[in-house]
Amino acid sequence: MDQIQHKYITVQGLKLHVADIGTGPNVVVFLHGFPEIWYTWRHQMIALANAGFRAIAPDYRGYGLSDPPPQPEKATFLDLDNDLLAILDALAIPKVFLIGKDFGAWPAYIFACLHPERTLGVVTMGVPYMPKSSSPQFIKHLPEGFYISRWQEPGGRAEADFGRLDAKTVIRNVYILFSRSEIPIAAENQEIMDLVDSSTPLPPWFTEEDLEAYGKLYEKSGFQTALQLPYRAIKDGLGIPDSTIEVPALFIMGKKDYVYEFPGMKDYINSEKLKEFVPDLEIVFLPEGTHFVHEQSPEQVNELILTFLQKHI
Repeated sequence: MDQIQHKYITVQGLKLHVADIGTGPNVVVFLHGFPEIWYTWRHQMIALANAGFRAIAPDYRGYGLSDPPPQPEKATFLDLDNDLLAILDALAIPKVFLIGKDFGAWPAYIFACLHPERTLGVVTMGVPYMPKSSSPQFIKHLPEGFYISRWQEPGGRAEADFGRLDAKTVIRNVYILFSRSEIPIAAENQEIMDLVDSSTPLPPWFTEEDLEAYGKLYEKSGFQTALQLPYRAIKDGLGIPDSTIEVPALFIMGKKDYVYEFPGMKDYINSEKLKEFVPDLEIVFLPEGTHFVHEQSPEQVNELILTFLQKHI
């Protein structure tokens, strides 16, 4: 971890934090989900640097050590695409592999669609490519207490739910919730944070030191941008037309990931429809994998990533 360098790149007036390790000519950019920041990729970044790659992990605008946008409630997925493009230009990097997990898969797919000439390949975890015209409409089939529905509410319910706890406790609760195979759904008069009892232990692969690192970064950033990106912004779509991903792609799905239980998700992933939109796609299922496969089983995930990268250099 001490070998990871930290730098700031100014994009559209915002100082964006970037973690960077390795000096190889082949560059991999890691795109985090929620409730994550660059630190979520610590195992992968070190493994790839040791294998001769350069590994870069930015904090999105409004996350971790990066500046928040002036109007967080207006942040879009295209902002993340523009930020990523500006970071690569500032670092004089012509082409990259992209690795995205959870909603981090979406900026990876957007970049591959809009900038295929700069994309060598895409690895995603937990969330498949879902063009709006064919994606499973799971929200319609889940009750009002579904966590995404709650966090999409603009009236401040999520802010109030998070706001009564310190940042570290919010991250702790979300990590516990998202590590389960059940979809997080609250009762009508229950808040999402109340789905986790204070005596529940952290997942065995997530230490108190890890939680401390996350907590400190979210104390700085808060959750305003995180609620907008992804949860509220996704209602307007990804900001790109339905497109085919033409670059090589690997999709890793934990079979105990709660996202796999979304209505229609299993059928979509296992059907040929997904490969219609991502023709050069390899899908790998990890039988014991949860939503955080890269932290839960880093050696297994690192091997899958390195095999893919070396195949497409």
